[in-house]
Amino acid sequence: MTATAPQPVRVQVPPRSLRHDLRAVKIVFHREVLRFASERMRVISSLIQPVLWLLVLGTGLSSLMATGGGDGVDLKTFIFPGVCAMTVMFTAMFSAASIVWDREFGFLREMLVAPVSRGAIVIGKCLGGAFVATAQGVVIVALAGLVGVPYHPALMLTLVGELFLGAFALTAFGVLLAARITNMQSFFAVMQMAMMPMLFLSGALYPLSGLPAWLGVLTKLNPLTYAVDPMRQAVFSRLQLPPELERAFNAGVTWNGWPVPVWLQLLMVAAMGLGLLGLAIVQFRRGD
Repeated sequence: MTATAPQPVRVQVPPRSLRHDLRAVKIVFHREVLRFASERMRVISSLIQPVLWLLVLGTGLSSLMATGGGDGVDLKTFIFPGVCAMTVMFTAMFSAASIVWDREFGFLREMLVAPVSRGAIVIGKCLGGAFVATAQGVVIVALAGLVGVPYHPALMLTLVGELFLGAFALTAFGVLLAARITNMQSFFAVMQMAMMPMLFLSGALYPLSGLPAWLGVLTKLNPLTYAVDPMRQAVFSRLQLPPELERAFNAGVTWNGWPVPVWLQLLMVAAMGLGLLGLAIVQFRRGD
């Protein structure tokens, strides 16, 4: 009796479509949220540093200012927007770091060979990282009352919206960095080299008024400045301060004496986020 050869099984790969790409965005987004929710130590550790900056450093600076004769502004209130921005910055960059981790363990290659656009994977990654970073930032926003910031609903919604916008741009920046870096050590070295100057040159921890000319130029060239200043403008709009203190602690960003409006700063952050997202998509399409 002659055995019949098994018939080959035909595997048909569905063609790429917008529906499949949107589903890929949803899956990658969901994976980012689940990964973050399952890493409790990461959640806790990423909150400890901002809380220390806000409550410990802010209290120390306020005491120093009071000793020096300062009056009228609690430094914890002043650095509150900067600490919010710092929270989303660290969380967004750590979310981008998972790309390097996935590459080292081969999971990224499995994602890239899927019959979906690589752009959909990058978009899902950026949206997921931005959502997770904003969720971390909301915890810091919830501490507003401890540092003299009023719990006004419009202010809280404004801060959360601005946090998400900044988190999206920062995540896109991190994904762009991770697109070509092959090991975690190199990524964290580059990340620290990029993050610390951005943080300290953003006006997050000190007023932008009265700076030396060269330092003022660097703050205006720093993209993070345009994410921090709108949050500070929103916070100070709810405070009752004398005009001289308002000018000293909330001078805003100026270009040759012209005050840059908040809407333009937010537009710049959104444009930078979309531009970085586009560059990250191009890098992933060129990569393996």
